[in-house]
Amino acid sequence: MPSGELQVYWTLDPLVLAAAAVAALLFARAYATLRRRGRADHASWARPFLFAAGLAAAVLPLVSPLDVVADRYLLSAHMLEHVLIGDAAPALLLLALRGPLLFFFLAPDLFPGIAHFAPLRRLGSFLLRPWVAVAAWALVMAAWHLPAAYDYTLTHQAVHDLEHTCFFIAGALVWWQLIDPARQHRLSRGARLGLAAVVFWLGSVLSDVLIFSFHPLYPAYAAQPVRLLGLKPVLDQQLAGLVMTGEQLLSLGTCCLVLLLPLVRSRLAREPVVLVREQTA
Repeated sequence: MPSGELQVYWTLDPLVLAAAAVAALLFARAYATLRRRGRADHASWARPFLFAAGLAAAVLPLVSPLDVVADRYLLSAHMLEHVLIGDAAPALLLLALRGPLLFFFLAPDLFPGIAHFAPLRRLGSFLLRPWVAVAAWALVMAAWHLPAAYDYTLTHQAVHDLEHTCFFIAGALVWWQLIDPARQHRLSRGARLGLAAVVFWLGSVLSDVLIFSFHPLYPAYAAQPVRLLGLKPVLDQQLAGLVMTGEQLLSLGTCCLVLLLPLVRSRLAREPVVLVREQTA
């Protein structure tokens, strides 16, 4: 590619598309099963839209021109790709699958060997412990955003694919705690609010490093001959930190609002009774 020439295109990775197709088929099967059993209360019409949005957040960053821009030109585009894959996608997918739909989606009747494989069940039980999930998320975010590791993934596709897989799994572990799709009730509402605050704080450590650093941290992006949109390396890096902060504010902020809403409604419902008692006294 000649210097100064920008080339962007769709990269229809067959593995990504195949995984998305399998997930869509499993969801359609689970959704149809619940609707057929008359359990529309657990399979509303909103669920397919949430699942489709989650699949789009996971797949489009990997096959659209965003992937090319992220790999070759802009750190901020790469960060956008990461927050979509590692945060928005697992959050939307678990929201779509919460409740009995999750059980049918996992299809234990189709994969009985996997469902009863003891080592895998023990590993899953361990990773789904709340603070193990948060620690795993923090470790994944910190390790893959080290400049040496980050730049290495840009020239080694297999490692890059592993990085994206790690982001998705780590995000799913955290959102499992916040959404509780299997209704395990491991965490109270207050504990989930606290966990969301901890995740935001941990994410802000990384984003603050990017926002408040005044020299390029990632040589692969600093050395790009094409400055897309005229963004200088430091400005691009700061924008990457803002992308991460903005997305976390949106996703975790919405989660906290949803968790707080029942408490606010309960408080408002009790206030008239309190006022009557005060007037009587």
